[in-house]
Amino acid sequence: MPGQEQQRPTRRDSSEVEELDEAPLPTSSSSTSEDDVDALLDEIDDVLESNAEQFVRQYTQKGGQ
Repeated sequence: MPGQEQQRPTRRDSSEVEELDEAPLPTSSSSTSEDDVDALLDEIDDVLESNAEQFVRQYTQKGGQ
């Protein structure tokens, strides 16, 4: 609209950016969790491979409603 002004985002100078602490190194428990997640993803992948056609039909039907 002609009578309205647009707000523009302001830029920050690089001096204004705060330094972030380094992320802690992963511990052995996080590697175990990573293994659990990988196993779960593999299981999901296997189920989708065996039921892919049925999964797609159900997803398409729900999306089309």
